[in-house]
Amino acid sequence: MPARVILWDLMDTLVRDPFFTHVPAFFGCSFEALVPQLLPGTWVDFELGKLQEEDLYARFFRDLRAFDGAGLKRCMYGAYAWIDGVEPLLKELAARDIPMHALSNYPDWYKLVEERLGVSRYVNLSFVSCHTGLRKPAPEAFLNACATLACAPEQCLLVDDREQNCRAARALGLDALQFDGRVDVLRQAFADRGLL
Repeated sequence: MPARVILWDLMDTLVRDPFFTHVPAFFGCSFEALVPQLLPGTWVDFELGKLQEEDLYARFFRDLRAFDGAGLKRCMYGAYAWIDGVEPLLKELAARDIPMHALSNYPDWYKLVEERLGVSRYVNLSFVSCHTGLRKPAPEAFLNACATLACAPEQCLLVDDREQNCRAARALGLDALQFDGRVDVLRQAFADRGLL
């Protein structure tokens, strides 16, 4: 039986995540060089809605150095873009009246993604961690979405770029597809499931 609902990860599944590319460039270094400088847990707390923007900027680096936080936000906003081929696929699924919801680990900046790309034209921005207080791969993140949508886990299909999230979803009975950037492969997987 085809899934009743598709749960989409947002970053690096629907939208390019600038954190791995544009943010290091903003700070004039590689991603590998940037990571050791970051204060562990800060971004996760921002995703969980525990920090406001000012707190993010104050706790971004281990050494607590000041930087242009507004500039970082502008950098990310300017870099948000659809992954090639994803938007036409969403249009096709939406035309078939398949309910689609975001299940995303992301801070309040998901609103910037929405402002720039209009994701909600296709996918309801229903389950973003900054509002739910739940992050994948915690079982509660998936079960909360299922309960809110009044769907059994078996009626939900997760599409996510991270295998650990797909694995956690499958353990709860959801179907899950790991997206590796190849929209043609994803399209075929939907067809195989009777969704296209």
